[in-house]
Amino acid sequence: MCGIVGYVGKHKVKDILLDGLKELEYRGYDSAGIAVLQEDNFSLYKAVGKLDNLVQKTADFNPEGFAIGIGHTRWATHGKPTELNAHPHLGESSYVVHNGIIENYQEIKKRLQAEGVRFLSQTDTEVIVHLFEHHLKSEPTPFDAFKKTLGELDGAYAILLVTKSLPDTIFFAKNGSPMIIGLAEENEKYFASSDAPLIGHAKEVVYLGDGDYGYVSPNELKIFDYNNNSVKPTLATLPTSKLSAQKEGFRFFMEKEVYEQSAVISDTFIGRIQDDGIVFEELDPALFDGINEVKFCACGTSYHAALASSYLFERYAKIRTSVEIASELRYKEPLLLKDTLFVVISQSGETADTLETLKMAKKAGLKTLVICNVDNSSMVRLADASILTRAGIEKGVASTKAFATQMSVLWMLSLSIAEQRSTLTTEEIKAQIKALRSVPSCVQVTDELHEKIRRLSKRYLHGHGFFFIGRDVFYPLALEGALKLKEITYLHAEGYPSGEMKHGPIAMADPELFTIALMPKGLLYDKTKSNVEELSARDSTICAISPVEFDKADDFIKTHSHDHYMLEFFEMMVVLQLLAMEISVRLGNDVDMPRNLAKSVTVE
Repeated sequence: MCGIVGYVGKHKVKDILLDGLKELEYRGYDSAGIAVLQEDNFSLYKAVGKLDNLVQKTADFNPEGFAIGIGHTRWATHGKPTELNAHPHLGESSYVVHNGIIENYQEIKKRLQAEGVRFLSQTDTEVIVHLFEHHLKSEPTPFDAFKKTLGELDGAYAILLVTKSLPDTIFFAKNGSPMIIGLAEENEKYFASSDAPLIGHAKEVVYLGDGDYGYVSPNELKIFDYNNNSVKPTLATLPTSKLSAQKEGFRFFMEKEVYEQSAVISDTFIGRIQDDGIVFEELDPALFDGINEVKFCACGTSYHAALASSYLFERYAKIRTSVEIASELRYKEPLLLKDTLFVVISQSGETADTLETLKMAKKAGLKTLVICNVDNSSMVRLADASILTRAGIEKGVASTKAFATQMSVLWMLSLSIAEQRSTLTTEEIKAQIKALRSVPSCVQVTDELHEKIRRLSKRYLHGHGFFFIGRDVFYPLALEGALKLKEITYLHAEGYPSGEMKHGPIAMADPELFTIALMPKGLLYDKTKSNVEELSARDSTICAISPVEFDKADDFIKTHSHDHYMLEFFEMMVVLQLLAMEISVRLGNDVDMPRNLAKSVTVE
């Protein structure tokens, strides 16, 4: 999740680039940068943190007249959020910005280093500009060098590259990452990762397809396809609403964020999943020395992620694990022992109750770790170590992709500790890694699934409440499903362990009680099925979510069979998110901004 902008023209290039990045800041706010080429001279500015830091750095930079410029706002994948790792990346006489993943960058980097090329950053992006300049020495034109560079890159990318060799030209390429060209009067050309930065500037746009590449100058726009055939640009008109443009065609930010989960989980995995193990470069292995317990502390959705992962930590890492609600831990005079690793989880890194428990743990002398979505947040600054989830900005109040990336990090972390403690064999670790690599495909939303849930949602607009039930890790997922429904539909919902039904809650069962049953094939299916049958016998209305047909279900959402129960977990997570959203839509509620709630709870 990163944002790109570009400009060719004679108006205020700095303001155009910074304004464009402001519209894209929701795509990444670890760092930002711009490069401007004017009269054969480059001006480069980078800043860590939010875009305001870059604005302050460029306060005295006010170029006038014709220039070309590129800009980028970054969400860190390869390399930590530092100025050296921020884009644009430079060669001897060229600059590049890039979104996506260059999968073979290590191979290219080693080859170039052997030829004497010096790299300044830890990123995959930097190989692009050095590879381009390598080919520039032997190819007849800069564009030929750019084409040859693209031919050696594997992965997904959106690229803008500028070079002193052609000081009025921007080279571009798109493959699997969004890129739009905007056209305006006076031969101005614009680039952006979404429509929003172009509104008010460009009158028409070209939506590039995968494999497209080419160049723009004041008098030219050349596009070629994957087969190197010249393509006539297809012009489209822009939407008029910037808010609508940020939603990228989705009805709500929540819907967009549900659909983004496949991409952001892939970002979460980058550099961490290796062929033979899990690597968190940001963690010192000594963090786990002398640790006999992991204590998680969080609120809301993050608490559910902690609760689900506690099963994984005890099952795989064989380490004692406890989970606390932050607002409770603050006032219970807890025993905080120094052989405990204290782990807080927060989307924002500013959640007041969770932050206070982190301070308590620090004061008690515990080692501390934060799992968070926002670098430079209060928790990240305070904790001994941090793991960023890389979900990108989440605008919908009801958390979706933040939960998905938290679970992804926690699953990986449980395996990393298992490796250190030798509680899983090499073959078992490899099987887990194989499952992890399948998560992004498991959370992709198909038209068939979404339409099935949309049609089903009309049956669940009344009644006196919902039970969401599941066993093992699917119990915390049931809690999360119930929370999603409560947050955006305002209907009463509770999450329960399936085996708890007979201990009281089943007294409420009748046709107006809706039971959402999580019935994974790969984990305790028969036990869960027996509990659901008990509810069915009391006339509760059953909606079963399972890969196995269940004849006592009133409604059935079929999921896929998987080799690993956690893949069922992630697929069912998406089903619950969509179900809550579609019920909310039918009730006419504000999906993104439900009543009484805020995105980041910074008060008690």
